[in-house]
Amino acid sequence: MEIAARPSPAMPMRAHGLVAAKRSLLDRLAECAERGNLNRALAALTDYVGASHYLLARYDLSQDSGLDFVLCSDWPFDVVKRLGQLLNGLHAKSSEQEKCLSLLQPAFLILPDDVALGHGLSREYCAVTFCVGRERFSLMLLFPQDVILSRECLREIGLLTGYFASFAGRKVMRADRDFDLTERELECLYWIAEGKTSEEIALILGISRNTINNYITSVMRKTATKTRSEAIAYAVRNNLV
Repeated sequence: MEIAARPSPAMPMRAHGLVAAKRSLLDRLAECAERGNLNRALAALTDYVGASHYLLARYDLSQDSGLDFVLCSDWPFDVVKRLGQLLNGLHAKSSEQEKCLSLLQPAFLILPDDVALGHGLSREYCAVTFCVGRERFSLMLLFPQDVILSRECLREIGLLTGYFASFAGRKVMRADRDFDLTERELECLYWIAEGKTSEEIALILGISRNTINNYITSVMRKTATKTRSEAIAYAVRNNLV
């Protein structure tokens, strides 16, 4: 007796799961767009592709000194500092034609051995470069050692990041990094990043040391940091100073 072969339900079920995941992602992005929250949008895109950490950078500014090219990131601070040097080297080796051909083509690169990563993270990272108008951006992702990122999904999130960055605009990006810090709090954050004590900042700003300490305490509360060093690292990572 012949038994008719039945198609495996695995592929339809998998396709259904991908559609549901993409629908959930678009719902999250729509909510982020309403609130103008770039960090949450990038976190949603990072989760969707299976990565663990995101960093959005102005790729065309990364050859300059400092960390001004970083728009927003949740990478470890020391890795972000090292990344600036790496990107500078890549710029020097790449022609303009190579840079254009690399757009929306996921690239997998290796971090140097001297970079300290969290437990379970791969030393390999992924970069997806795209343009918004005349500006070139790069979305860089860290991911766990046991995860294989889909190139198709990476291209999708590159396009979505470009759309969201274009929609958000510079003002929204800046507001997203500034949170609800006041001008005085930002001033105090800047001066502690410059290595000034509370007494020195009080003298510079012409207000009492206790008031300065209150501002700094408020900064740490709003940024969910526990020490001044953590607040400085957070500020540099999110381009607040």
